[in-house]
Amino acid sequence: MDSTQKLSSTNPRRHAFQAAIDQPIRKIERVKDSFGKDAPVSEYFGCMTFGLAQMREKLPKDSYTNLLKTLDQGKKLPKETAEAIASAVKEWSVSKGVTHFCHWFQPMTGSTAEKHDAFISIQHAHHSELRVIERFTGSQLIQGEPDASSFPSGGMRSTFEARGYTAWDPTSPLFIIEEENGKTLCIPTVFFGYHGQALDNKTPLLRSIDSLSNEAVEFLKLIGDVDAKKVQTTLGAEQEYFLVDKNFVALRPDLIMTGRSLLGSSSARGQQLEDHYFGSIPTRIKAFMQEAEFELYKLGIPVKTRHNEVAPSQFELAPIFEDMNIASDHNLLTMEVLKRVALKHGMVCLLHEKPFAGVNGSGKHNNWSMANDKGENLLEPGHTPHQNLRFLACLSVILKAVNDNSAVLRASIASPGNDHRLGANEAPPAIISVFLGSLLENILNTIEAGKVHKATDEQIIDLGVSQIPNISKDYTDRNRTSPFAFTGNKFEFRAVGSSQNVAVPMSFLNAAVAMAFKECSLKLKELLKKKKRDDAVLELIRGLVKETKAIRFSGNGYSDEWKAEAKKRGLPILNTTPEALDILKDKNKTQFLIDSKVLSREEIESRYHIAVERYVKTLDLEHSSLLEITSTYIIPALEKQMTLLGSAHQAMSSAPLKKLHKDRSTEFETIFAAVLKNFDSFKSAVEKSRKSHDEHKRMWNIMEDLQPAALKLRDAIDTSELLVADELWPLPKYREMLLAHTLL
Repeated sequence: MDSTQKLSSTNPRRHAFQAAIDQPIRKIERVKDSFGKDAPVSEYFGCMTFGLAQMREKLPKDSYTNLLKTLDQGKKLPKETAEAIASAVKEWSVSKGVTHFCHWFQPMTGSTAEKHDAFISIQHAHHSELRVIERFTGSQLIQGEPDASSFPSGGMRSTFEARGYTAWDPTSPLFIIEEENGKTLCIPTVFFGYHGQALDNKTPLLRSIDSLSNEAVEFLKLIGDVDAKKVQTTLGAEQEYFLVDKNFVALRPDLIMTGRSLLGSSSARGQQLEDHYFGSIPTRIKAFMQEAEFELYKLGIPVKTRHNEVAPSQFELAPIFEDMNIASDHNLLTMEVLKRVALKHGMVCLLHEKPFAGVNGSGKHNNWSMANDKGENLLEPGHTPHQNLRFLACLSVILKAVNDNSAVLRASIASPGNDHRLGANEAPPAIISVFLGSLLENILNTIEAGKVHKATDEQIIDLGVSQIPNISKDYTDRNRTSPFAFTGNKFEFRAVGSSQNVAVPMSFLNAAVAMAFKECSLKLKELLKKKKRDDAVLELIRGLVKETKAIRFSGNGYSDEWKAEAKKRGLPILNTTPEALDILKDKNKTQFLIDSKVLSREEIESRYHIAVERYVKTLDLEHSSLLEITSTYIIPALEKQMTLLGSAHQAMSSAPLKKLHKDRSTEFETIFAAVLKNFDSFKSAVEKSRKSHDEHKRMWNIMEDLQPAALKLRDAIDTSELLVADELWPLPKYREMLLAHTLL
């Protein structure tokens, strides 16, 4: 047997494909009712969480009252109350089989962190005997002290200053993570430095929620809702993801190291037939979804929707709206559950924004809204002229927030992964604009034109606002090219990346809206000196409509015409992460984050430095992986193909056949030369870039020089893939990774 035949029989791609086909469908053990049948979701939903409902049931009345004062009024939690809560939590946890607890926090790494401690404590008995007991104190519940030296701080402290603190966030339920060999109680916490700086993404989010509530309440009182006490921000974060058989991933160093394929020729069949979106869910995928939902329901995460997405092997789940802080925590948990459950089903869940070139990327549509303390959605039109005037006022304030701060909002979603996605294959463009739909556009245009002079019931009805309650059904369309679209009773921030912690863009958005409310309250107070209340509100709306006209766009965000129009309107066009991140250095543009008390100047600067460092390290890792794969996988495969072509040519006796074969060999030699040339050029450019110690310069060098060079190398390799014998190509191909599930 020659070497080529031997390779054919042992090609790991063939074995990986067969393993994917033969993968058995995993069955799960569900919760049973008293009759031994599968219990409905309502019977076990949230069974692994300990929130306010459980505390109300388990705590003494005075302890529960003190906890509510802490939540509603910011009162300090009394020590005895903390001890009572800790005791109840320990009893509940131990009854569930929990052995360890951890403070679960969100450092500025883009993921979550935890350090586990056992419940056990040592109790001295007679004659120097040691006795182990389960113990959990109020101080252990409320505060922890992890070693913070290895977490990014962006220069807010020196490396040797390791002290960091985690503090319990009582607004988010405690939860239990179940794994094969044990259970862990997770306590959601904030994470901060010795001097109080926010070292995490949760703290700014909580600040932004409070800031928006305070400013919105002040505004609502001015427009007539005099009993308003609190405004709650709500969020529903849709999550897109890819599933790839783990046997393929094991053979793809790029997927292992970077979460995306750094090379690979497009499959002949991709998404061009448009038959995957909302199609029948393959059996193996559905089994995964069912187990993921089962685990999410136990954690109290209200997952509502599941479906095939546009690209092959791409899927989506969507939850019901929740309080923003809880929704943010739940989305992070959802991503962890998806990855963990996927492995049980022999798959890997890829959350990268663009794991495969040439097909749909993955986003995380953030459905954002506000509600007052009566539970009324402020972005849902009402049934009276006043309610609709309030709706239009809140809508106009949000337009101002986005219009005034679009560049910083773009910076909040900047990442290397999102650079590959924004503006391509159904992802919105990098230019931030707002889509409202035809009815609302007509109403705002009518107000702007001054056709309505008084905010009387008759004129409000004549304006067409009486029809607004039907807007969610009849008057808006889902403009997929809009980064920030109104969809009936909420705004959908579609530009957020699939792997991103939603706390970052949501804290920026909340801060922008809070400051818009504050500014509009000041304007309205001046107008109220001259006009009746509703007329003053209408006048304010008219001014905001004129002021924010540039940010409103209802057309095709992908078109070249829109790019030219956006430039003409003066909108920020920030196509890449380096361009977007540099906005964070502009003190005027980021002042609203300070004024809203969401971030300090020091905290903004730290986040800029962390983002730059993350960009450089992420792409440096990609470049190292691409060089290694090219050197150890691709070039050897091309050399084998060259040898095969040479042997075949020598064996031919027919002159015409030899000539045709020579033409084929020449084509191959040309592309092989291009691979080698681009490899050498790219390698030299990477080595030169690494000599610089200025990360800001490196970031721009990577974007302007290295990324185009990496793409040229990839293009040459992807072309060569189509010229190499299938049995010689060492890496799983796009057709195998994306379409194997269709055979199951």
